[in-house]
Amino acid sequence: MNRAILRISLACLAMFVLLLLNINYVQAFEANKLAGEPGNIRVFDEQFTYQRGSIVADGDGSNLVIAKSELIKGTNTYHRVYPYGPVYAPVTGFDTIYSQTGIEATENNFLAGTSPKLAIHNLTSLLTGKQKQGATVALTISPRAQEAAYNALANDGGHQAAVVAMNPSTGAILAMASYPSYNPNELTTFNGTQLNDTYDKLVRDPSQPLLNRAVTPNYPPGSSFKIVTSSAAFSQGLVASTTTTVPAPQPLTLPNGNLLNNDGDAPCLNGNPQVIQAFYLSCNTAFAKLGIRLTAPVLRDYANKFGMNQTFDIPFQVEPGLFPEDSGWTDPSLTAFSAIGQFDDEVSPLQEAMFAAAIENGGTLMKPYLVQQVLAPDLSVIQSTSPTVFSRPVTSQVAGDVKAMMYEVTHNPAGTAYQTAGPPATSIQIYGKTGTAESGLTPQESPDDAVFSCFVPAGQGVSSPIAVGVIVKGGGFGADAAAPIAVKVIQAYLGHS
Repeated sequence: MNRAILRISLACLAMFVLLLLNINYVQAFEANKLAGEPGNIRVFDEQFTYQRGSIVADGDGSNLVIAKSELIKGTNTYHRVYPYGPVYAPVTGFDTIYSQTGIEATENNFLAGTSPKLAIHNLTSLLTGKQKQGATVALTISPRAQEAAYNALANDGGHQAAVVAMNPSTGAILAMASYPSYNPNELTTFNGTQLNDTYDKLVRDPSQPLLNRAVTPNYPPGSSFKIVTSSAAFSQGLVASTTTTVPAPQPLTLPNGNLLNNDGDAPCLNGNPQVIQAFYLSCNTAFAKLGIRLTAPVLRDYANKFGMNQTFDIPFQVEPGLFPEDSGWTDPSLTAFSAIGQFDDEVSPLQEAMFAAAIENGGTLMKPYLVQQVLAPDLSVIQSTSPTVFSRPVTSQVAGDVKAMMYEVTHNPAGTAYQTAGPPATSIQIYGKTGTAESGLTPQESPDDAVFSCFVPAGQGVSSPIAVGVIVKGGGFGADAAAPIAVKVIQAYLGHS
């Protein structure tokens, strides 16, 4: 009898020890996973009883709060607030009782305070009786540039459009604006029915305000793609210098017998211009012919080096550009159109900014990023972003040649953007390339998309370089619709009038 009791006692002791081990394992290693289970009602309700971390725009040292949680008067419940609403919506995204988007989603573990990196801070709060609090996420966004970008888009006649500005030296994104936008404050209600109604209304809106046009969808680059075509031509030795002459007949008879024309069927000087002249005049036939000589595989290779066909995180996922693998590979006549951004190559404003950034940075493209650092509630830095090289599309020599051509676009009186981004418009030394992407329809049915890719180098009173990409859907000429928007962003960022 004693032996049987002993066995039972040992078995109970073993189960008790296993239970203790399991409890400690769950608390130490499974807490965050269980807390994130959608069916955990206790945790669902608890998340609104502590202060979610703020999101701040600190790209120019402003430390501007663009998302925060405020205590509802008379309750112990916190409510998410976006002080500037639609201006920063493409960046912050939204935080609702059901889900998050944008930075709110990608940095949720930090903002909600559930990241393992905040474990010590959470434990300290528990021991001291202080309320749990999420981390602050500091972004690279410059409030001056962001607000100028949004206002310029909003005052551009209601076109669907977007802007991205970045620091070419680091990859830090300085502005990311999209229009039409939405007010994320309308989605922070605790009323599920009201939230669903508001969200459904935004989804059904034909202007698609929830769409972040700065990173998606993609649009034809038009002549701005000549930055890539020129880079490939210099790198492959098709042109030795900016003064090398290139054939530019008007029209160009393609291998399939069809004709390709310059804008307005205008001749490109004497039909045999220097490549720099063909660039600032934006002669289609010259670069179409260079594209045929380069071939589609080579063009695609250089497009890839500039970041196209590559999905990456900033930290939310983006698809900056598309140059399909079969883009004119079997028909050189189609390659001609790809070379001038008019076949099936597509870009976003972010991709346009990356084109310019790589040239400004001497041929080195830095990886774009939005999060500068994450700060614990005691303001200690628990995570920071270090600039990293994304790719090296071209040599510094080639970058210098393309840079010289981009300078003429805005500073030569015959350049396509001289009037709108050159001396008549601003005293800032802007280097750029216009694009007017044809829709294939008549101007009455669908006006051309306006594109502008540009940069301002450091020096001559400019302490930090900036690259900007702008796309205005249905805006018409890139010089007329897109370039002035870029100028306003640059002026605001640099503190110029």
